[in-house]
Amino acid sequence: MTLKMTNEIKEMTKYILILLTTLIFFSCQKEKEVYIFSTFREPADKGLFLAYSYDGYTWNDLGGPWLAPKVGNQKVMRDPSVVKGPDGTFHMVWTSSWRGDLGFGYANSKDLVNWSEQEFIETMAFDTSTVNVWAPELFYDDEKEEYIIIWASTIPYKFEKGIEEERNNHRMYCTITKDFKTFSETKLFLDPGFSVIDCVIVKRGKGDYVLVLKDNTRPERNISVAFGKSPLGPWENYSEPFTAQFTEGPTVLNLGEDWLIYYDSYREKIYSTQKTKDFKTFSNISSEVTFPDGHKHGTVFTASESILNNLIELAKQKKQ
Repeated sequence: MTLKMTNEIKEMTKYILILLTTLIFFSCQKEKEVYIFSTFREPADKGLFLAYSYDGYTWNDLGGPWLAPKVGNQKVMRDPSVVKGPDGTFHMVWTSSWRGDLGFGYANSKDLVNWSEQEFIETMAFDTSTVNVWAPELFYDDEKEEYIIIWASTIPYKFEKGIEEERNNHRMYCTITKDFKTFSETKLFLDPGFSVIDCVIVKRGKGDYVLVLKDNTRPERNISVAFGKSPLGPWENYSEPFTAQFTEGPTVLNLGEDWLIYYDSYREKIYSTQKTKDFKTFSNISSEVTFPDGHKHGTVFTASESILNNLIELAKQKKQ
């Protein structure tokens, strides 16, 4: 009798160990990640729209709005920039007015459906002559564990004008935060000697960064790159433009050895794509990439497949 019980206990223990090992194994498996593209639809008064892709080439519409704008003078949502923090929280900033605001909108979410109360982050109050705050862009510095936010603003008569009208002579500014509650003093991020907007920071490796930027001067209005050893610059070795005129709003996706740069060819009313391995030579692959109709300036980031599946299901319900 005792021997039989002992064997049963051994079998039960073995079963429990197998079960625990299986549970630990699956809990350690990282859930599949997919690509999400934050975007908006003109005239930008409806709010956040989303698209998704498994390969970075075929983008499928998730519709919207997933968040309606409530802050800023004009209460629009242009250029939504989203970054996922190390705890899985999605942080988003956006242009809240074409002109007149001294800051930008902010909200966060765990699932891209339920969002925090929207806040207006005032960053240019130190100079109330500021004309605008355009296209705030988020970058998570994983080495310092902090978020860098950059944007374009015009302060008339502050910089050499060149051929630009004073109220369209942009430079890039920045602030830094760890928690989106306290922010560093606003500082000048980039003055390349010309009107510049729509900058994106790209990390290739430790001490190896690329800045994708738009030269917004009238003869140019195209996109180029510069290089630096820090996400805050200084930036040097500015390239020649790799896009045609009338292009803006770049965002970058790393696919293995390739980097895809998506951008808005706004005069042609299409969304375009360049591919590069080194940010020195570029090939236009726009014919290979598809976007939803009306897709506009935003950012690409990753989310779990379970979050995407929930978005797809809710998008279906919205259509019913």
